[in-house]
Amino acid sequence: MEAILFYLTATVAIFSAFFVTQCRNPINSALNLITTFLCLAVFYVMLEAPFMAAIQIMVYAGAIMVLIIFVIMLLNLGLAVKTRYTHGLAGGGVLAALVLMVTTHFVGTGTATGTGGEITSEVIATYGHTELIGKAMFVDFLLPFEIASILLLVAIVGAVILSKRKV
Repeated sequence: MEAILFYLTATVAIFSAFFVTQCRNPINSALNLITTFLCLAVFYVMLEAPFMAAIQIMVYAGAIMVLIIFVIMLLNLGLAVKTRYTHGLAGGGVLAALVLMVTTHFVGTGTATGTGGEITSEVIATYGHTELIGKAMFVDFLLPFEIASILLLVAIVGAVILSKRKV
């Protein structure tokens, strides 16, 4: 049953990711991207990471996609005429097939390292996903987290300055 759910979700994710790039209307592309994000949330649930699935839905399928749709509406991209460039499709298809063959070869012939981390399923059962993620984010990786926060703040200020007509 899990295999059927996985293959069904993977098929939907692949098709919706394909249609993100192929739709002429940017709103349809954004809706297909939301579908892809929801499929990723289903994968997180299948990996027994419900916190990551909820964050995937709230942050990416929710907040980020609202911002993307606002930008599409502000730029009036729905009225833009999109020209199709087909000369890159053959090269992209050949490159994708090559990457798929190399990845399949390495996954098929490789072996697992046999090493394990300090976070086992017993530790997860004892503390929970949320506490372990919070400890890693705010204790072990506090400096990169704060640097990312400052970069996002600078990007927001830059977007506000660029969007103003007169400064």
